[in-house]
Amino acid sequence: MAPDPCYEVGMSTLTEANVEARTQAVLEAVGSEGADVDFRSALWDAGLAFVQYPQGKGGLGLAPGLQSVVERTIRAAGRSFHPLGVNVIGIGMGLPTVLTYGSDDHHAKHLKRIFTGEDIWCQMFSEPTHGSDVAGLMSRAVRDGDEWIVNGQKVWTSGAHVSRYGMLLVRTDPDVPKHKGLSYFILDMESPGVEIRPLYQITGDAEFNEVFFTDVRIPHENLLGAVGEGWRVATTTLMNERVALGGSTLPRGAGNIAFLVDLWEKRRTDLAPAAAALMRDRVTRLWVEAEVGRLTTMRARAAAASGNPGPEGSTGKLASAELNQRIWNTGMDLMGADATMHEPGYSLVREEGSGGRADYTLSKQFLRSQANTIEGGTSDIMRNILGERVLGLPGDVRVDKNVPWREIPS
Repeated sequence: MAPDPCYEVGMSTLTEANVEARTQAVLEAVGSEGADVDFRSALWDAGLAFVQYPQGKGGLGLAPGLQSVVERTIRAAGRSFHPLGVNVIGIGMGLPTVLTYGSDDHHAKHLKRIFTGEDIWCQMFSEPTHGSDVAGLMSRAVRDGDEWIVNGQKVWTSGAHVSRYGMLLVRTDPDVPKHKGLSYFILDMESPGVEIRPLYQITGDAEFNEVFFTDVRIPHENLLGAVGEGWRVATTTLMNERVALGGSTLPRGAGNIAFLVDLWEKRRTDLAPAAAALMRDRVTRLWVEAEVGRLTTMRARAAAASGNPGPEGSTGKLASAELNQRIWNTGMDLMGADATMHEPGYSLVREEGSGGRADYTLSKQFLRSQANTIEGGTSDIMRNILGERVLGLPGDVRVDKNVPWREIPS
């Protein structure tokens, strides 16, 4: 890549113009039509993956708000770009967790390949008996020299069937309170003893999976954080998950709301005047909510300078989940009786991609959105977090908080 003027400026003094020039240099080197992996690799090397990250690790040590300059410049050049698009879970959740708790070896091995999408990641927290109460999980890891032997089961694991690595939370000490007996590992999904089975959804797809572990051996060096500190590491993952799921940093009016506005333009002349007026107000209100959510998400991501957002990320997740449902409900109402007909091709298929589902039709989007208020923490859980950790309201009674996990009735 040819040097540009901003390379001569100290990183701490880089301005918007410098960041834009650096982004332009990447675009000129790779081209607007270059392979996505090559383009993302060049962004990483130039410190433009996340400008707030440390130098040499995808960033420039700058104010996080300057990341919007990178994305705006890329899109102005005509290149389609979503920062999380190729590896939503890996980039949105795994990358900041590994950056925060991983060793230098972890950083060198994983960070860039997560961002480029060369290694897809999944998250393995939930279990058949423990969803919202993740800290009560039952999967066990027992140390054997320089390895840990894992047995148990995870469920609702998005993308496990296409993932190279997984973020695994397991119990390593059953004799202490549940939050203190957990440890967090990077799991090679190709390890012997890992079995992945698809879970088919109402959409007909199988993006979710259940994962079984039978005497799976994980090197001790794959531990993130200290033994017994898995809940602290997992909290970082969960907070980033809620920011990742909380909304879009796409341009104004893009994303789900763009679909609805386009549908409104096509269908409005078919409505009676009174019905059209009511629907126009409904669509307008949703557009405003989508824009408020987009700006809120941008602020939440900009505030996460170290890659570790606070509980405020639950605001965006809660709002966007319920907004998505209202958007697709409105789309179905606009379609009227036609909405009752599911598109041809409704069959059980297993999605093999790792990106978003832009190919979903209206009825599939409507069906898929029903999960939005469950995945990544239910709306009830989000309200509890906001009430307790943001508003400072009294917490729920937790009778098992200081009870050793082994003594908690199953």
